[in-house]
Amino acid sequence: MRKIVASGKTIEEAVRNGLHQLQTTEDRVRTVVLEQPSRGLFGLIGVKEAKVELEELPTPYDHAEQFVIEVASCMGLKVNVSGSDSKDGFLIEVEGEDDLGQMIGRRGQTLDALQYLTTIVANRYSDKPVRIVLDAEGFRERRRKTLEELSDRLADRVVKTRKEVTLEPMSPQERKIIHSQLQQHPLVRTFSQGEEPNRRVVIALLERNAKERISE
Repeated sequence: MRKIVASGKTIEEAVRNGLHQLQTTEDRVRTVVLEQPSRGLFGLIGVKEAKVELEELPTPYDHAEQFVIEVASCMGLKVNVSGSDSKDGFLIEVEGEDDLGQMIGRRGQTLDALQYLTTIVANRYSDKPVRIVLDAEGFRERRRKTLEELSDRLADRVVKTRKEVTLEPMSPQERKIIHSQLQQHPLVRTFSQGEEPNRRVVIALLERNAKERISE
């Protein structure tokens, strides 16, 4: 969290100046008055401006990032994290000099579990629901490409064998990748079945009447 010292003719002006520098609002900072303003001799000589110290309060995302760092430390890993907004939520990217394989886990299962816990931590400090997306060493993008390629191969198999295929249990995010990849496929459809955490994607042939509707 950033901390700055700002000044102004009054306490209020000093605070406004500091908020402008931080590009934030008063409810997101801790304010300490360092010096009261003084008009000096005859109101002209020795005029002293007010000084305030403004420190940004931690956001839910700050708490989430710190949680990830602490968990990594418990795993014997020293990591750096960076956060940014994404279309799927607040993205926390993890990088480190050590191999982060144990943080990712088999097919990302450990990473998914840590993402779930990190989301819980973030929501403890937020008055509205927030969503965290946790990534490590670009795993999510590599996994997305793998699933898209898998989707295409399995769709071809379904068309050739005319038998539906049921995939292994996946997280909601990974199931969404499968559904999106095959959404426009002319010969197959996808749906999910089962209960979490064992919910699976099924790839099946389109019924004849559905194919007819598509060709119309």
